[in-house]
Amino acid sequence: MREEKQTTPSPNKNSWQKKPWFWPSIYAGIAAVLIGLIFSYNAIINDDEEKEVASTNNETTSQETVIETNARQETLKYPFSEDHLDQVQVLQDFYDVTADEATRENALLVFNQTFSTSSGVSLSVNGEPFEVLAAMSGEVTEVKLDAFTGNKIVITHPNGMETQYSSVTDILVKEGDTVEQGQPLATTTENEWNPTAGNHLHFQVLQDGEHVNPRNFLAF
Repeated sequence: MREEKQTTPSPNKNSWQKKPWFWPSIYAGIAAVLIGLIFSYNAIINDDEEKEVASTNNETTSQETVIETNARQETLKYPFSEDHLDQVQVLQDFYDVTADEATRENALLVFNQTFSTSSGVSLSVNGEPFEVLAAMSGEVTEVKLDAFTGNKIVITHPNGMETQYSSVTDILVKEGDTVEQGQPLATTTENEWNPTAGNHLHFQVLQDGEHVNPRNFLAF
């Protein structure tokens, strides 16, 4: 008997082409890889941005902390360059009821034949404009523009004190700014409220909300 030879048909090499799920699966796989890469890239970028923002915030907070710490240890300094100290003239004194008659008289301001008492000292340097400096580190809590009484800058200090600088122009700071002791704030000018003083700075000091004599801290 002749033995019949059985042959096994070879698989069709192109059978994968006939399967409808093949190419969609390939496309889906590629798409998944691309989406994964995109998400990974965005995650890296966002992480870097967050680190940069955090670093900036930390530096700002650290700087403000240093300024506040220094301010608590500072003593009041002159609101002008000490190079001008020998040239500074006190035009009006702080009104102190316990002071001698001459000092009290020099602390009276006259406008339209009306007298008012000075709550600070009015300073002049040969009647010429001079640069106004922060007497102590702190935060600018007010910038008031008033040509009649003179523009004013108010700085609040961490030790409970407040300094005010009136009759100024060319102001270099704004409300909310943190300033360091000795930082330029503005330039002196004239005003209509106290025209006899000419170009001057009216400098006031408050302690716990009460006006105090700047001469208690500074030797003019």
